[in-house]
Formats: sequence, C-alpha cells, structure tokens
Amino acid sequence: MSTIFITRKIPEEGLKMLEGKYRLKINPADRPVTRQEMLEGVKEAEALLCMLTDRVDRDVIERAANLKVVANMAVGVDNIDLKACTEHGIVVTNTPGVLTEATADLTWALLLAVTRHIVAGDHFVRAGKFNGWAPLLFVGGDLFGKTLGIIGMGRIGQAVARRGLGFGMRIVYTKRERLPLEVEKEFKATYLPLDEVIREADYLTLHLPYSPEVHHLINRKRLEMMKPTAYLINTARGALIDEQALVEHLKEHKIAGAALDVFEKEPKLTPGLIELDNLVLAPHTGSATISTRRIMAEMAAKSIAAVLSGVKPEHVVNPEVLE
Repeated sequence: MSTIFITRKIPEEGLKMLEGKYRLKINPADRPVTRQEMLEGVKEAEALLCMLTDRVDRDVIERAANLKVVANMAVGVDNIDLKACTEHGIVVTNTPGVLTEATADLTWALLLAVTRHIVAGDHFVRAGKFNGWAPLLFVGGDLFGKTLGIIGMGRIGQAVARRGLGFGMRIVYTKRERLPLEVEKEFKATYLPLDEVIREADYLTLHLPYSPEVHHLINRKRLEMMKPTAYLINTARGALIDEQALVEHLKEHKIAGAALDVFEKEPKLTPGLIELDNLVLAPHTGSATISTRRIMAEMAAKSIAAVLSGVKPEHVVNPEVLE
C-alpha cells in the first residue's frame, strides 16, 4: 500500500478520497511541519500533499527516494523546487481556478475595510468611545468614479475587475501579455504600462504569481509614484512588496493606506507593520471559505490518486515530466 505524507490536516472530503486505499501519514499538529518533520515524512512516501507554507526544496526531494507526486494545495508553487522535481521524475500539481472568486471577495473586503476604516471603527465602538454621529468621524475614501488599478489580470484580477464595475469604477490594468480586445471590452478595462497603472490608480491591487523577476515589484521608487490619496491591496504574494519601504510610506502618510493578506517573510511581520493605523492585516485567508478549501483538498487528493494509479492528473505544473 502506497504511503502519502500530508503535511497538515485537510478538510475531511479530501481525506475520505484517500482513506482505505493508501497509508496516510498526517501531521497531527495544527501548525506547519518543521524541517525535520518534512524530511522524515517524505522518506518512505510515494506522494506528498503539501501546503504553500511548506518548503519542498532539492534536499527534501533527494531524501524522498520513492516520491512520485507532490500535490500542492495552492495555486502558486513557488514553495517547490520544480527543477529538482522534474529531474527526479516527480509530478507536481496545484489547485487552480477554484479559489478565484473567494480571493476576489477578500480583495474587496480588504479594500473596503481599509478605505472605510472598518477595523478601527469596530475597535472604537467596542472600546466604548462611540458617543454618536459626528461629521468627521472615520471619514474615508469614495469608490464610485475612482480608478481601480490591477496588476496581473488573470482569473483573479478579472474577478476583481468585475466587482469594480459594480462600484462604477474605471478599470486600468497591466499584464505581461495584453488581454484580447473583447475581454478588455467586457471589463471596460484600459491597458497601461505598469508605472502608469501605479500613477493613475486610486486603488492599486496585486494579482500576479511570484517569481524572482517580480520580487519587490512595488519598491520604494514605485511607492513614490502612487497618489497620496491612493490605497494598496495585496492578496497575491508578500514578496511582491518591499514591506520596509511600505512601512515608511504609511508611517509618513505618503499614501492613504494599505491592506495585506500576505507578507514578505510570512508568518513573520516586518517591524513597524502592526503599529500602523492606516493598514489592515489579514492572516492569509484569501481562499478561506468552506467550499473553496474543500474543493482544494479534493483536487489535491484526486491528483495524487491519479498519479499513483498511473493516470495523468488534471492540473500538472511540470508536464514535461510525463513526456
């Protein structure tokens, strides 16, 4: 019976697809596996079901003599050494598509929370400070007629744009390859170079995968390009933003505010972030809806079952390994 190492407990629906058919070795603790636990866990495993918080590097791959598949319960795979996996004939899969709407919803939740001071207002009321309506109490920014700038106009970026239309916003975007004209027309979106999107946006939101080429894409120079009344939202990957530069800009009120669901050195926070009152923080919950996490678990389990049965899985990140 094949052994599957699961680095963290997943929704029951995913486990039920594997129970009885395979030997499951599951991390019992509600925390990421330690380095040593990862190295021990993959020793005898033929399949690894991991999270985006797990570092699956060459050392891990070379310790896993029997490993055939790494199923990442996430869309991004920057936590996995794809080259090492391919060299060792290991299939890598992910869970794309399913978390599009959930992540777009959270993007808007963060955008509204930061611009309308929802978190600060909640704390204010709970602290017994609310004495009635006041003309200048927690005044925030408007959305209608403002410009929504989207960096990365894939599935999630387009879902965010669709919601922006409902708020009567002007949509500008940038992408490695420009969208077809009919898609631009659907979202009433205007393509602009990256720096122009940054300069024009009243709300700037990031929706692109991480790679070394886009490390600190939003750096000190580009933060300087933003309007002083603009807001920055990131539900993609933390390292897209130079957080130290962001701390300084927010502290000096060079931009109006920011909202982050992901962090540069997650789960550690860059010093200064938690002291800022013009920043909303969320604990990487972009895909955290019951149905989304359930489907992600089922997709990962299905990919493992396919590979162990000699069948090509649906979502292969390194298809060359199967050629």
